[in-house]
Amino acid sequence: MAVVLHLLTFTSILLMYVSSARPPHIVLIVADDLGWNDVGWRNPQMYTPNLDKLATAGVILNSSYVQPLCTPTRNCLMTGYYPYHTGLQHSVIVPDAAGFLPANFTTLPQKLKELGYVTHIVGKWHLGFCNWKYTPTYRGFDSFMGYYNAAEDYYTHYVGPGYDFRFNTDVYRPTEGEYSANIFANRAIDILNSVDPENESLFLYLPFQTVHEPLEVPEKYENIYSHIHNTSRRLYCGMVSALDEAVGNITAVLRERGFMDNLLLVFTTDNGGPTFAGANNLPLRGAKSTLWEGGTKGSAFVYSDTLLKKTKYLNTEMMHAVDWFPTLLHVAGGTADAGMDGMDMWPTISNNAPSPRKEFVYNIDEILHNAAIRVGDYKLIEGNPGHWNGWYPLPSVKEGLPNATADGAAESKNCMVNISADPNYQLFDIRNDPTEHFDISKKYPKVLQQMTQRLAEYKKSLVPANYPPPDPKSNPKYYNGTWSPGWC
Repeated sequence: MAVVLHLLTFTSILLMYVSSARPPHIVLIVADDLGWNDVGWRNPQMYTPNLDKLATAGVILNSSYVQPLCTPTRNCLMTGYYPYHTGLQHSVIVPDAAGFLPANFTTLPQKLKELGYVTHIVGKWHLGFCNWKYTPTYRGFDSFMGYYNAAEDYYTHYVGPGYDFRFNTDVYRPTEGEYSANIFANRAIDILNSVDPENESLFLYLPFQTVHEPLEVPEKYENIYSHIHNTSRRLYCGMVSALDEAVGNITAVLRERGFMDNLLLVFTTDNGGPTFAGANNLPLRGAKSTLWEGGTKGSAFVYSDTLLKKTKYLNTEMMHAVDWFPTLLHVAGGTADAGMDGMDMWPTISNNAPSPRKEFVYNIDEILHNAAIRVGDYKLIEGNPGHWNGWYPLPSVKEGLPNATADGAAESKNCMVNISADPNYQLFDIRNDPTEHFDISKKYPKVLQQMTQRLAEYKKSLVPANYPPPDPKSNPKYYNGTWSPGWC
């Protein structure tokens, strides 16, 4: 009898070891157009209790960089390569043009499937759909619920003249009048209820529509900010709180079903906030679509009950969106291909080790004739960094977008700045001047020369931007009123 009990005990210990050795679940949540100052852990005026709880109990990533726009950042997450190496460095993929993430790049879910993961995406794709081979279920995902494009209505799911909502490859029509953040949260919960957390490893990619334009949100979330009389800001803040509640509902199920025992949750925005559409990036300069820190420094954190060696701190080590690919692959037990732009940041994130990254490329856009790089503490901007060049205060009680002129320069006295007319180069010391007030290019000509030479080296590997003109074959009228693959 003692021998039997001993064997049972040994078997139980072995099963526990096998369970703990299983690759961890990974949940990657991407907010769309979330500003630096639009989260509660930085701005107490924001009501984001669920995000705040996760961020402060985990690791807040205070130097996590992204691309200035949606498509390029999603490219980084899915491939580990800078957009200027995939042809997606200019603007975003628009519905009626044949832009896409090239099929020769292996995506993160494809690599994770090789390691035995089940993979699901819920939300925004924005990496091409003109041919089926560019769509999510052909790029490594077991299932897809969401939309191909951007800037669609949160309730009707129309983008311009076409309907854009899918379940896998089929056109899908959710309950009429249901808000997209709730649709996506409910789908995520359905996935969690279908996966066995002890015997399967899950990769759940949740690129929410929120808080991208159009500014739409159920009244109950808008009412949280009834004290804000500026309509755009009030709606935008309500959208952030709707996102927060959706994340809270999902994480509650993660905990109820036991996923949290072996899970890494990553939260990031895809670019800085559009100050021209209700967002705020204070104290950073600029906005979405610009090369300024306000367009490229993203709100982000990681959370885990079990995987992080150090928690509840602010990580200030440099990292970039391309780093998530090799980092998450490492967590899953895999290894990224040699030559990838991304670097494995797991020791940095999990234990606050020094970052292996000492430099990165903000972007190189040969169509706009602008670029920016970071080397150590120095940031070089070539050409015009973008349209929104100022520091934008939170909206006042008045309507409209106060304190900003048409060209983006701040009007209020504490935000005045002299902006050169498309200077050739600007140089900033980001460590000592994180808000980019002082161009030091004339003060440090040798540093400027070294930085321009480094930029020239990066440019040698540039792949021409794939930004084709509109194609009339894309018209939804040929596909029963929907944006559909089949025209490239």
